[in-house]
Amino acid sequence: LLLFSPICDIEVPERLSSSYEQLRSYHLVERCVHVPAREGSEEEILLVHSLEHLEVAKSTQTMNEEQLKRVSENYDAFFFHPSTYHCARLAVGATLQLVDAVMSGKVRNGMALVRPPGHHSQRNAANGFCLFNNVAIAAEYAKLKYGLQRILIVDWDVHHGQGTQYIFEEDPSVLYFSWHRYEHQEFWPSLKESDYDAVGLGKGKGFNINLPWNKTGMGNSDYLAAFFHVLLPMAFEFDPELVIVSSGYDSGIGDPEGQMNATPEVFAHLTHFLMQLANGKLCVILEGGYHLKSLGESVCMTVKTLLGDPVPQITGEMAPCLSAVESIQNVRAAHKPYWKWLAYEGTILLFIQAIKANSNPSTEHESKITNNNKTVEVERFLEWHMKNILFPVPPIKTATTDSKGSEHFLPVRVQLVKEMDKSEIKALVGGFYADLVKEDKTLLSLGSTLAILDKILKKEVCNGIAVSPTAALSAAVALRHSVRFGFQRVLCVFVGDMQMIPNTEDGKMLIINICDKEQSGKTSCKHCISLNWKEDAEGNDFFSAVLGFILPVAYSYQPNLTVIAVGPNRNLGISGISLLVALLQGLAESRIFAVIEDTEISLMQSVAKALVGASTPPFGIYVPPTQEKVNKIKALRDHFQQEWKMLQCSGKLSDFI
Repeated sequence: LLLFSPICDIEVPERLSSSYEQLRSYHLVERCVHVPAREGSEEEILLVHSLEHLEVAKSTQTMNEEQLKRVSENYDAFFFHPSTYHCARLAVGATLQLVDAVMSGKVRNGMALVRPPGHHSQRNAANGFCLFNNVAIAAEYAKLKYGLQRILIVDWDVHHGQGTQYIFEEDPSVLYFSWHRYEHQEFWPSLKESDYDAVGLGKGKGFNINLPWNKTGMGNSDYLAAFFHVLLPMAFEFDPELVIVSSGYDSGIGDPEGQMNATPEVFAHLTHFLMQLANGKLCVILEGGYHLKSLGESVCMTVKTLLGDPVPQITGEMAPCLSAVESIQNVRAAHKPYWKWLAYEGTILLFIQAIKANSNPSTEHESKITNNNKTVEVERFLEWHMKNILFPVPPIKTATTDSKGSEHFLPVRVQLVKEMDKSEIKALVGGFYADLVKEDKTLLSLGSTLAILDKILKKEVCNGIAVSPTAALSAAVALRHSVRFGFQRVLCVFVGDMQMIPNTEDGKMLIINICDKEQSGKTSCKHCISLNWKEDAEGNDFFSAVLGFILPVAYSYQPNLTVIAVGPNRNLGISGISLLVALLQGLAESRIFAVIEDTEISLMQSVAKALVGASTPPFGIYVPPTQEKVNKIKALRDHFQQEWKMLQCSGKLSDFI
């Protein structure tokens, strides 16, 4: 950088070199396929930018300092160096190389560590450290070369990517989502069109989603709430063929620009969710991020997740702050005319600026650190924090037993484990579970369940799948066995008729029973919730229940283990069950035990593929929920949102104070 560009003193080469070193220290570099960078061609840059803009940029290569200063003054927060043009072309080319690698099937997903960033750059102007809009060029390139008709761009940088918005605001083939520090238009770039009511223009109406953060200090729960209640429902309805992330980590803790409190592992969770879209085709492109330690750790969390590692447990109390709920509700209201999943939602706008000084309960611990604005203190905190949340990855991803000849139809990466023998089962059941097991034949059926579960509890395998003739019994024993082992919070999602409901009063178990109809004499309570749902025959309408209720409740609970059981009279198709398994892997360090009564091979295969991470399961055709089902979810949300606070996405002001 040249001496006249003090504003750019945070956009430094060390952003890439220190991130790469952090990847090396976690031994992630050697696990990745290396894709060589190249310069983007002029033709590729012209897919988005004007010839005039390209020519100005090209001319700066031979300018002296005075000339560079003069041309830089034409732009907002952008300063040319003689090498800028070459570096920016490399950033474009590296981004397109990643798109080619993903679209050709050479890799499933990937990350491009590039600079300068791109999302502020407009058709005819550099802006905010950005010369060429890498992500926008990538989207146009993918449409042209691969004939794509639906591309999702997720911009989690802390600044609004107004360049990307301007480029695609009339284009319904690109769904653009950006959250950004806004503070009621006080924060750069301070544009009216960065607010929630800028939904796109002409044919592009509804395809531009702005989620403005109107205060600093947003944390993990606020980011997750934005995904559950805004982005993910829209993304699944949109059904993209490719997902591109404008991956700015200035939205993470310690960053001088963002002043937010989200810790690095939240980016693992966000990445995990996006990997369930577009058959796993995901390109993550670096944008901002100016606290080197926070940036490096966040990059590593993203790459670990792309590689299929278990997702670390999220930290902080799971409760979005009032200001975040206000923004989320306003976005939903603004987009109601354009999205089927919102068709039956209420349209109340919330304006709570007067109370925006409220503390954020999810980030009080972190704010004590960041309020000092000391880079060293954040570095110390992150050293301690990452040691606490990272854990050895179990040597085996997925286990099963050969009780039904399953090795012949399950993915090759599923490891077979030996069933527990009869004498072991009898001793264990006789000592602890005799009240549950009444017959010898049901007792023996637990050999598979207990063998796989023990491997998961001892962290020898990450997850597992068992076939059982009595799923309800297996689930009940698994829950009690896990608690006896020392697990404090076990989530059980039971699909079908759950004949035996364990005692959940001590809070060590949370049961969500997805059943066909109301079960007589059973009422929902905080730790035992009944969700009556029958999947639409035309396709999968279960997205709204998973994203609008099950996932927020599960994340509020923060389990140490997840048990997914499929019993008799299942009311969900394979696509709905696959969706559950895939999304719930974000919890409990990805520890999931699936027990299935129905021995239908295609269901077993789909669940096993989701557990192994071999491919994104097909979730079926998106079908919007009926008015009746929307009302059902809303009633449950209203009933439980004080207990499970991640459900908070709408409501009256009195609900939140």
